[in-house]
Amino acid sequence: MTAKLSSIALLAAFTTIVTAQTTPKKPAATTTTHHTTTAASTPTTPPNIPKVVGIPKTLYAIKYVDSLVGTGPLAESSIIGTSLADSKIKWYSVRYTGWLTNGTKFDSSYDHPGGEPITFPAGAHRVIPGWDNGFLGMHVGGKRRLFIPYQLAYGEAGRPPVIPAKSDLIFDIELVSVSDNPPAPTAPPPSQGAPTNLNGTPNPATPPIPKPAETPPTTPQPQTPPNPQSL
Repeated sequence: MTAKLSSIALLAAFTTIVTAQTTPKKPAATTTTHHTTTAASTPTTPPNIPKVVGIPKTLYAIKYVDSLVGTGPLAESSIIGTSLADSKIKWYSVRYTGWLTNGTKFDSSYDHPGGEPITFPAGAHRVIPGWDNGFLGMHVGGKRRLFIPYQLAYGEAGRPPVIPAKSDLIFDIELVSVSDNPPAPTAPPPSQGAPTNLNGTPNPATPPIPKPAETPPTTPQPQTPPNPQSL
């Protein structure tokens, strides 16, 4: 009886040892910690420029989605010199629609008389900063959606009552053409109303200039009585 118990005990111990050797161990669970490094994003400066301590931050930026890549020429940037003579201005013709972030449409070239695109000098600060930079990389015929922060739009003040203060804007733009020459001035028909400026907004009303035949006659001045001493 004692011999049988010893055999059973040995068999159990042997089974335990074999099971321990043949059962694969499960790997211990690991937690991967993602460390954000700033060395790669920190720009290097030449040794002659004084060093500053800190992490570069993005102040504000334009976001965009190209809904249609154009097949025409690349939208070249203007070269602004110290005078018009040494500047190379590029004129962009653009169709657009602008919305507030709540979905309110505040302007569209399609709603202007005739639905014609507007033309402006690129990079000449005749439009909001988001437009001066928002066409970079586009080709003629392309369409893009711009997400412009208020700092690159109408700033903290906005343009009440149409555009509230600190309004981020959304634009759908289409680059129709790029030219080295400004558009030829055309007089709008009477039915088109007031002309628009390069921003697409109506110009302030100006009093009509009378034609030569319509020039009002001057008021006759009273005759100066003769000097008694000269008689």
